[in-house]
Amino acid sequence: MAEVIEQHLEDRLPELLQLERVGLFTRKEIKAIIKKASALEYKVQRRALFKEDFINYIQYEINLLELIKKRRARTRYMFKKEEIEFSIIHRIQNLFRRATSKWKEDIQLWLSHIAFCKKWNNKTQISKIFSNLLAIHPNKPALWIMAAKWEMEDCLSSESARYIFLRALRFHPESPKLYQEYFRMELMNAERQRKEKQEFERAKMDLNELDYPEEILNGTLAQIIYKEAVNRIKGAEFHLSLLSIAKLFSFTQDLQKEIYDHLQVLHAGDPLTWDFVARRELELESPLPGELASKQGKAAEMARREERACAVYEEALSSLATEAMWKCYVTFCLERFNRKTNNKELKEKRQQRAMDIFKRAHEARLLPEDLYQQWLDMLLGLGLDEVALEVALAMTDCCPDSAARWQLQLQLLIRLDNSKVNARFEEAVRHLKAKDCLPLWSLWVEWSEGAHSQEDTEALFQKSLLATVPADSVTMKEKYLDWAYRTGGHKKAKKVFTSLRENRPFSVQFFRRMIQIEKEQETCKMLNLREYYERALREFGSVNSDLWLDYIKEELNHPCGKPENCGQIHWRAMKMLEGELVEEFVTKYSLLQMGQL
Repeated sequence: MAEVIEQHLEDRLPELLQLERVGLFTRKEIKAIIKKASALEYKVQRRALFKEDFINYIQYEINLLELIKKRRARTRYMFKKEEIEFSIIHRIQNLFRRATSKWKEDIQLWLSHIAFCKKWNNKTQISKIFSNLLAIHPNKPALWIMAAKWEMEDCLSSESARYIFLRALRFHPESPKLYQEYFRMELMNAERQRKEKQEFERAKMDLNELDYPEEILNGTLAQIIYKEAVNRIKGAEFHLSLLSIAKLFSFTQDLQKEIYDHLQVLHAGDPLTWDFVARRELELESPLPGELASKQGKAAEMARREERACAVYEEALSSLATEAMWKCYVTFCLERFNRKTNNKELKEKRQQRAMDIFKRAHEARLLPEDLYQQWLDMLLGLGLDEVALEVALAMTDCCPDSAARWQLQLQLLIRLDNSKVNARFEEAVRHLKAKDCLPLWSLWVEWSEGAHSQEDTEALFQKSLLATVPADSVTMKEKYLDWAYRTGGHKKAKKVFTSLRENRPFSVQFFRRMIQIEKEQETCKMLNLREYYERALREFGSVNSDLWLDYIKEELNHPCGKPENCGQIHWRAMKMLEGELVEEFVTKYSLLQMGQL
């Protein structure tokens, strides 16, 4: 091994001598480089190899390159690059090759190699790296796309990019992303060749010697890819993604029409299709002669377009009255309502339309839950509090087992300071399953704290502990303890803790909160802290090493603590902790003893 390292160091001598001779580095700096390089070489030549050693070596060489670049800029000496930089780049390439050969599964290492080659303009290597990478990781479509984009955009080789995409599709015939990028690549290639041809025509050059196939120029290849893609991959969303790509190119009008027609035929039963067709009406102009000259005319034209879009949605609902279809329609109307306009008539039309569609979807019981919040916000924003209240009450009547609807309704009742709040809370917990009620109980006690007496709120807390499932009662216990300290101080908090200390299950936070409360008192009693820690460790001592460490810290730092107890606590911790937690505890305890924790 020593001979190999010496040989590698000797190989560096020409570049180091050049660095000193041209004045980029001093003799002292050259000696430091040799010393550091020797240490790094020993690490990457030993039998047991570690990835971090290679990364550190590569990073050191890259930093050296950057330093040389800065010093060249400062001294304005730009010669001898072949003897200096090229030699370092070659060494970094070899290190990357060894690392990727050893750790083939590390994608980031391969990508770092590619990024380095791009930065230092070593393009000849990148295609080879991609070829090796794809041979090892053919199961990752993103890598195929990356390689094809490199060939297309950086190497300007559409043939190589096409070949990569065709190989990729043999491995991933059902990958939407591959088809989308392949389709985009062929359209980009067609656009580029069309521009080149136009430039040559303007220059009046002879095009007979140049090869510009018509099937590429007019997008025939892209059309073939489109047909193959929609045969392989079903769904309106994918179909629409191809149409959105085609719309980026000005010469694809015929292709866009074909995709659009196929979309309506193949996916007539998909809400996304109808949504797209309806929104397309907003882009189609049909102005009357001279009408768009005024703001009034523009508003009238926009109103007509929105009417046509709504007519498409109405047609869709006649044959496809599903929740997804209603969601598309409601979302469209809401978007139009939220758009700013100075035209009063258009604004009123949008408002009335949005309110009507919300109401119709609700009456059909097909309004999605996530849209109820937006409906209520719209009504409240318009000052229609009574209507919003009616909607909030009605939405739980038609679906009484939805916790989200009850929560939305109760939040609105609290916001409007309605007298029915308490009654609706009680009705909600009667209708819902116990496992769904935690958000409602949290909201109920928060509201009760400001609206009712402390006795009523405490009774509500105690009721919640019995009504919720054990996992949820943990949260309510934490809230109960916080409330007790907030309203009655340390004495009240300790009373609540005492009443709950045998009422399992608990959380670590419950005990930590009580410990924190005790420590906030002027006379913090170590006896109480010991009780809280012991109870916490009884529940969580086998799964939480930090509790043991905090207990030891208290014994060490508290005025009434007993440092002699630390050894016993440490022994107990080693007995109770499980698995990797033992090692974690030992490490942290050692740091604590050294005063570093």
